[in-house]
Amino acid sequence: MLRIAFATLILTALMGSQAVAGTLSADGKSSYSIVVAKDATAAEQTAAKELQSHLKLVTGNELPIATEAATPTGNSLIFVGQTAAFRAAFPSEDLASLKHDGIIMRTAGDRLYLLGGQPRGTLYAVYTFLEDVVGVRWWGARPDETFIPKRPTLEIPDLNKRYVPALQCREAFYRCAFDGIYAARSKCNGHFERVAPEYGGHYSILGWCHTFYQLLPPDKYYKDHPEWYSEINGKRISEGAQLCLTNDEMRAELTKQALAWLRNDPNAGMISISQNDCGGACQCAKCKAWLAEEGSESGPIIRFVNLVAADIEKEFPGTFVETLAYSYSRQPPKQVKPRGNVMVRLCSIEASSAQPLESGAQNESFRKDIEGWCAIAPQLYIWNYVTDFANYIIPHPNWRVLGPDIRYFVNHKCIGLFEQGDAGCSVSDFPELRAWLIAHMMWDPSRDDQALIAEFMKGYYGAAAEPLLEYMTLLQERLTKSGAYLPCYMHDTSPWMDLTTANKATELFHDAAARVKDDSVLSARVRRARLPMDHNWLQRYKGFKRLANMSGKQFLGPNDPKAAVEEFIKTCRSFDAGQIQEGGPFDVYEHTLRGMFPPPGKKAKVPKEAEGLRSNQWLDFQQDEFDLHGPGEFVTVTPDNKASDEQSARMPATHTQWAVQYSLPGDLGQFGKWHCYIVARCEAKAKSGNAFQIGLYDGPGKKNVAGQTISIEQSGGGEYHAFDLGVQDLKGGMYFWIAPMNNPDQVTAVYVDRVFLVREP
Repeated sequence: MLRIAFATLILTALMGSQAVAGTLSADGKSSYSIVVAKDATAAEQTAAKELQSHLKLVTGNELPIATEAATPTGNSLIFVGQTAAFRAAFPSEDLASLKHDGIIMRTAGDRLYLLGGQPRGTLYAVYTFLEDVVGVRWWGARPDETFIPKRPTLEIPDLNKRYVPALQCREAFYRCAFDGIYAARSKCNGHFERVAPEYGGHYSILGWCHTFYQLLPPDKYYKDHPEWYSEINGKRISEGAQLCLTNDEMRAELTKQALAWLRNDPNAGMISISQNDCGGACQCAKCKAWLAEEGSESGPIIRFVNLVAADIEKEFPGTFVETLAYSYSRQPPKQVKPRGNVMVRLCSIEASSAQPLESGAQNESFRKDIEGWCAIAPQLYIWNYVTDFANYIIPHPNWRVLGPDIRYFVNHKCIGLFEQGDAGCSVSDFPELRAWLIAHMMWDPSRDDQALIAEFMKGYYGAAAEPLLEYMTLLQERLTKSGAYLPCYMHDTSPWMDLTTANKATELFHDAAARVKDDSVLSARVRRARLPMDHNWLQRYKGFKRLANMSGKQFLGPNDPKAAVEEFIKTCRSFDAGQIQEGGPFDVYEHTLRGMFPPPGKKAKVPKEAEGLRSNQWLDFQQDEFDLHGPGEFVTVTPDNKASDEQSARMPATHTQWAVQYSLPGDLGQFGKWHCYIVARCEAKAKSGNAFQIGLYDGPGKKNVAGQTISIEQSGGGEYHAFDLGVQDLKGGMYFWIAPMNNPDQVTAVYVDRVFLVREP
């Protein structure tokens, strides 16, 4: 099988022309023993057992484990951990400089030394030896996702490797990495990875993030101390707000609570003193003065956190005080610099994964900020977003930037990295590949990320790897050609994927499935990997079907979309899908899926602007194709006998959200320009005034291409009206939007019937 042949290639490359230090196993027999220090830590003992168990699987021989107090005779020994034998053989070696995770792999004669810093370094040395020398691979957390080569004869090459990772804290936020053993073997040690002490433990950040109100909850303090909280428009508030960072009394109490946290968990190593997950920075005179001096909302935060950190350092000198550079506080300040024990966690939530952070024009703003922080901060922690939180189960082709971005972070003072992926979902876009790739790049950013991707795909998908790699290249190149922005919140692929790409992607998955049809394990992996494309077809079925009819192109979507929905749901359940989006259970989404293809109802009336036109000369988009934001709160699909198909999207006039949108596929541009209309009405209380707003937004260009404020006079009276947005050159990334105006005293609700386009001659 290809998997065996690929493993042979790996091992041949590993051993290559290296000199041999000793023969660990010959025809399944070995004279070697594993030796640990008599006072070996729990993690060092685990390292010895991991080495023993894996070598038994590889060679068929179980090496005995002994302590230095009873060292076996002879020189065929593997010393695991910080042993007296290593110190005697290499007395000048500075073990303290290995820190927590650094490793040493060294041979001397036929002795092998595997050790590292404490608590995790020795484990990492063993895992590096098993991967790089023996050829073991842990593709995922499941037992059937481990590759064990069969090597009854195993030789040890000359080794002299010393390595300390630049990233001290490494976290791949994927479901498989929550498994503590997999995380340890992948050398991940972050906050959410459940690594037990015997596997070296992990870093934890007390409070994790957004801790202002964790430390000073308004329910406890606001009544007696409203001055501790933000002043907004002259009033002290606690909802949707922050703390008054210039208030010394508040700072004293917050510091007191933070110290209590640390005394309860003195080994945490890091505590978060960070803004709430909202806006609402204080506007009092003192805070505004700090802001004016610093030019950024991060300035008051860093000044405040520096003062807290100075007090914390007196009792906990080795502890980092973490704070966020996030959203409104992302830009660095002009004057203040973070103290030596302050860790700024810079968040990339606005960045685009379509282009590298270091060079992409789309990421110029974030690049400017990280370089600004790098100039003033003693160290940085990066919170990087590497998935689509609005829709885990669609293609998200950011594979080309994952490795380069990690290198970029390390080159800019990053010593901690939280790569937030789709941990809530098991059927997302190649989650095992992403976790494995990210873990290996965080450990050693100098590695060739594209070579690692190819290695994983061949090892994990076997004979299906070739078409799957071609699929990944296809999507990446289409994304690049489209020029679309790839944010971490995107409802579907309409800004960048066209029908031709969807068809070709489907052909490649068919090819991949055919190549492994006789292997049940690989077939299941390929089937699961196809689910994001299956979902893409369901989400964009009607649009792709229309485009195929207009252009005469092939349509490889499902023949029966209702049956395809049921098959998709069944398959996702079989793989324990988890979530469809951040905080959104898949089982709740099933109702939405089934609603995509309702039973045939009343045929929508043709608008007068399209009367007499052929079906390929105009396009109609009804509420079942709208992107609804805040369903149940900001918008609801409701029966409406005045609408063209007797249903509409209803928005109460109590907000200003763009709650009804329609995202345009990039394919439309090939058919020339389009005359654009939005059909809507309002239910009014007043006779005059503003009713709602409509527009066409260019996402990549970050601007409205067309927009209108619609009056009650134009849209009231109970009847629908077609509002003309003019002739437009439409492209991917654009979307129509409709929003109320938060005027419930004048308008009860806004109703949207349809968006339709008439093709220009």
